Amino acid sequence: MLQTRGLTLHYGGSQVLHGIDFAARAGKVTCIMGTNGVGKTSFLKALAGTHPRSGGSIALDGQDLPVLRPQDMAARGLAVVPQGRMIFPLLTVQENLETAFAVLPRSERRIPAEIHDLFPVLKDMARRRGGDLSGGQQQQLAIARAMLMRPKVLLLDEPTEGIQPNIIQQIGRVIAHLRARGDMAIVLVEQYFDFAWGLADQLYVFDRGSVALCGARSDLSVDEVRRHFSI
Repeated sequence: MLQTRGLTLHYGGSQVLHGIDFAARAGKVTCIMGTNGVGKTSFLKALAGTHPRSGGSIALDGQDLPVLRPQDMAARGLAVVPQGRMIFPLLTVQENLETAFAVLPRSERRIPAEIHDLFPVLKDMARRRGGDLSGGQQQQLAIARAMLMRPKVLLLDEPTEGIQPNIIQQIGRVIAHLRARGDMAIVLVEQYFDFAWGLADQLYVFDRGSVALCGARSDLSVDEVRRHFSI
């Protein structure tokens, strides 16, 4: 389980996160929703170590983590699919996937068949440069690269942004498949309401850097969440 208590974050003199209490469990999709500028991506940056938190705690499997560099957080078991995908444009698809090997012991540095079963286009385009792929194909590559790290926690930042509907459906199926495996916590930041609502087991709605609403989807009404989401 991933858990934060009282997590805060500043950009210079501006505080953007105000005491976030959060929990994500293995085998569950925990969705963070909210409009632009409410702190969703900043929260993921704090979790991943790409921007150091100002205060509060982050715990993984009950163990408090110090403020760590991104590569150290990755080594602890957090993998990120960032906004914008951040594919290496001049590396091939195969080479982009192999960048995930950096956090794995040598004996595990292989691409399992599951990756190509879930994303067959990546096998077909293994020798193509990452920059030559469409946005949807790059998103599949970014998710596959994160999966190769064998994470305890998978952080997905707006995976449907700018993606064609058929690829969005495929991404939804992949997330559902990973949840069913039960070996990782999935944290999904998403503005596409129907996509998020359809996948979420637990929901957090952010507003102005704070949690405005949270709970299990089964305990919340869609109208209640939409009302907070639109504020």
